[in-house]
Amino acid sequence: MPYFDAASAAPLHPVARQALLAALDEGWADPARLYREGRRARLLLDAAREAAAEAVGCRPDELVFTSSGTSAVHAGIAGALSGRRRVGRHLTVSAVEHSSVLHSAAAHEAAGGSFTEVPVGRSGAVDPAAYAGALRADTALACLQSANHEVGTEQPVAEVAARCADAGVPLLVDAAQSLGWGPVAGGWSLLTASAHKWGGPAGVGLLAVRKGVRFAPQGPAEERESGRAPGFENLPAIVAAAASLRAVRDEAAAESVRLRALVDRIRAVVAERVPDVEVVGDPERRLPHLVTFSCLYVDGETLLHELDRREFSVSSGSSCTSSTLEPSHVLRAMGVLSEGNIRVSLPTGTAGADVDRFLDALPGVVAEVRERLGAPASAPSVPPSPEPAASLVVDALGRRCPIPVIELAKVIGEVPVGATVTVLADDEAARLDIPAWCEMRGQEYVGEEPADRGSAYVVRRLG
Repeated sequence: MPYFDAASAAPLHPVARQALLAALDEGWADPARLYREGRRARLLLDAAREAAAEAVGCRPDELVFTSSGTSAVHAGIAGALSGRRRVGRHLTVSAVEHSSVLHSAAAHEAAGGSFTEVPVGRSGAVDPAAYAGALRADTALACLQSANHEVGTEQPVAEVAARCADAGVPLLVDAAQSLGWGPVAGGWSLLTASAHKWGGPAGVGLLAVRKGVRFAPQGPAEERESGRAPGFENLPAIVAAAASLRAVRDEAAAESVRLRALVDRIRAVVAERVPDVEVVGDPERRLPHLVTFSCLYVDGETLLHELDRREFSVSSGSSCTSSTLEPSHVLRAMGVLSEGNIRVSLPTGTAGADVDRFLDALPGVVAEVRERLGAPASAPSVPPSPEPAASLVVDALGRRCPIPVIELAKVIGEVPVGATVTVLADDEAARLDIPAWCEMRGQEYVGEEPADRGSAYVVRRLG
């Protein structure tokens, strides 16, 4: 069964498995003890730290192992903010950061601090000048991911790091998605990552803090990992994480070329074979293994289930596949279509034949789901009536995506050019998907108006 969700968790690399099994026998003792078993465990931990630091591009004494990438982010942000509290309590982040960063920002604000979200363009990247404009005299820390976890867009880290350095603000880089492909360029100050993203075992994160960065670990004092990661080290998992990071780096040059070619094929074929689809993210400056696209008039949850029935494991940022009933904050920040969203992230070793089978199956799956939902044809097939209405109101209250957009598409041809259709909807996804539909269909999105329930979304027919 082809597994195409490496951005969530990559399959355990063979080197990680071998290292894990060996370390279970050799690295079970406390590395803080001076007897023989403890010294052996300490040697394994030191070797793992040196290997990981070499991959990150920092000194071994600048890097600690945490219990996850999320805990590394939380510890890094909290420690840096506390260490620079005399400067101020302002935090700058991009609008497309991983939820762990945004949750830390929200907690900081709840504790009396403040934060600014820097918007991104339609490709998902920040503008370095706009990012620099969000830095203030009281900014204690800035955060920017190296590459986006949902759409694959690489961020201009080196340019932003230079702007932050000019402003005297340390930059924390979340490198969870990119570290397996290579080191992060630029003068970053703190860096976090997560082993299960590159084929290491789950439960191991990295936190690197450059020398000279003011940092005050939060929580009760700890002796282990420089006081920055509480608890007993999971040494077998740490050894496996470091070994697999070195292994994937050795494979990265050749594998990135091969996977990029497969992703280029997906991008081209999806746009060619699936009507009304939007391939999102930067087409060039992106991770080699990841592609995201959204299909009009499709229920994302049903689409994922149908692909799973055909033995393809993919993920989605659509609201109709999540428990929050809200579209992905990444897609929302980019202003792109969220309904029918599919993320394909290829693990190392993915066979081209599996990608071809996916591309053969996808158009039929999308067509079946659209037919089931009563979606309109790609091109408007209903001509205006002899006496078209000056305006129409579509009541889609209580109906989830993609129904509000489907109902809009069905009636847009019933009003004359220049007239409006107002869609009443209380599904949060409509706020993103109706403007995105207008962009794809060449219609004018007039705006959102208050309504007794939900919101009224006004669209003017241009043609």
